[in-house]
Amino acid sequence: MTLAEITRAAVLEAIAEFDRLGRDEFLRSTGFGRSRSYYLQYRGRLYDSKAIAGYAHGVSTGTALTAADFSGGDKTVAQRLGALGFDVRYLPNPDWTRDEIVLACALVEANDWKQLDRMDGRVKDLSELLQTPAIHSMDHRGPDFRNSAGVARKTADIATSHPAYLGKKTNGNRLDREVLDDFLARPAEMHALAAAIRSALGNAENYEAGPDPDVAELTADEGGVLLRQHLRRERNPKIRRAKIADAKRRGMPIACEICGFDFARTYGPRGTDYIECHHRTPLHVSGPTKTRLEDLALICSNCHRMIHRTKPWLTVEELRHIVTTR
Repeated sequence: MTLAEITRAAVLEAIAEFDRLGRDEFLRSTGFGRSRSYYLQYRGRLYDSKAIAGYAHGVSTGTALTAADFSGGDKTVAQRLGALGFDVRYLPNPDWTRDEIVLACALVEANDWKQLDRMDGRVKDLSELLQTPAIHSMDHRGPDFRNSAGVARKTADIATSHPAYLGKKTNGNRLDREVLDDFLARPAEMHALAAAIRSALGNAENYEAGPDPDVAELTADEGGVLLRQHLRRERNPKIRRAKIADAKRRGMPIACEICGFDFARTYGPRGTDYIECHHRTPLHVSGPTKTRLEDLALICSNCHRMIHRTKPWLTVEELRHIVTTR
């Protein structure tokens, strides 16, 4: 039995049966588990590639394939379906970001450091929250992305990483233990951070159509929900104009408050009145608040990136100390 015997018409019949039964019943009846990476995409819907191929083989030859028959793996199935003219997408679940783990850890801490069940209402609520497009693009996720089972599994990864846990540990990642350690050392601060992340995720204005290069570069293994919101506030042209006008009224130069760089001095008229604004207090510290001019600092692009390059973010004064001592 080979995948070459599968016809396009048979695949379309498998898709129709999948639609008729629904995903869970189709997988149960064919004996397949959920796909982990490869999905057939047809008319805007995603289908588990191996289960579709196994059923289609039965339509084509009279003998359906079982999960044990696929020695070649998902990629081999994807190649055959692609050869038949179907669109097959590779959609592995993305690694959990630090922001997501902070929210999951907050649940575990509130549950006396015990994992939560997938049917728990708190798990379902977090699952729905993480499925918003603020962290991961809608175009790069499979049908099981951050579902309740996945969230519950992450709470198990965190709970079994606790120093007091004596049982067998699950296979979490490095960030699970880092976030756990942060909660153990600074519980109040971490709960405030979790609340700020929840607020940002629940605000539709924080969703962006495409990736933000600043966030991607400055928060390699975090997630950047609060940084994205922080930068959006700083990019507000009204706030920036008001801060520059206030500096001029007080006779201050339009130059970086950290290193002294003056765009006009270097670039001439092209650089006149060019400077970036930085909110001195991060959102997870200040919480939702109206921006005051005294909350802002005028800084150059380089210093701005250095402030946000790693966590914890540096203050204006801390970065100025680094510059002056150099």
